[in-house]
Amino acid sequence: MMPAEYLTVAEPEGLISAIDNLLLFRCVQIVRRLAGQDRQVGIFCNISLASLADETFFPQFLDFLAQNQDLRGSLIFELGQAAFDQRGSIEARNMAKLADLGFKFSIDKVTDLFLDFQDLNRADVKYLKVAADVLLHQLHEREERLTLKPMPEISAADFANIARRYGVEVVAEKVESERQVVDVLDLNIAYGEGHLFGQPRAIRDAVLAETAPPARPAYDGGLRQAG
Repeated sequence: MMPAEYLTVAEPEGLISAIDNLLLFRCVQIVRRLAGQDRQVGIFCNISLASLADETFFPQFLDFLAQNQDLRGSLIFELGQAAFDQRGSIEARNMAKLADLGFKFSIDKVTDLFLDFQDLNRADVKYLKVAADVLLHQLHEREERLTLKPMPEISAADFANIARRYGVEVVAEKVESERQVVDVLDLNIAYGEGHLFGQPRAIRDAVLAETAPPARPAYDGGLRQAG
C-alpha cells in the first residue's frame, strides 16, 4: 500500500508512530541483510513529525538506533518539505539527537526552491529531492542565460553547486523520460530516481521471511542510485 492509501485512515486513529516503528524495523533488517551480501546500500526511511514529537515512541526509537548506530551511513531519514518547515522545537531537538548518533536527513516533496541552505545544513540534511517536472518548470531564460525563477540572480546550473557547498546533494525524483535525464544533467544534478530507471518492486520473499512482522517496502532507481 502506498502512503496515500492509508494515511487518511492512520492519522485520525493515531497510528503514524506505529507505522514509523514498523517501517524503521523493516528498513534496519533489510539494510543488514543487503550489507551482509557485501553490497553498498542506502535506504531512505520516511519519518513523521508526529513520531519525532511522540514522548513515548521517540525515546524507544532513539534507543533502537543507538543499538544500530553502525547503520548510520546507510539509513537516511526523510521528511516532506512542508513537514520540515513546520517542525517545532521538540521535533528539531529530536532530529538533532538522531544527528548526534550520525544519522542524516533527506527532504522530499520539494515545491519551493527558495531555500535556506544554512538551515538545511544545521539540521544535517544531506539530500534534497525535487521532482524533475518542478525543477524544469522553474527554468527561465534571463538575459541569454538560464535561471531558476525563485533565484533569477544565479545560473540554473549553479543551484546544485550552491547546495553542495552546504553539504546538500540535490536529487531529481520522478524522472520519467530520457529528455528529463538530459535536462537534469544540464543542471549539474548527479542523482535521480523515478520509473524511467525501473518500477518500484517488492523485497524478495527470502528477505521478508527474515524480517517479520510482514510489510512490503519498495526501492527507486537513479541516475546514480539515490534510494
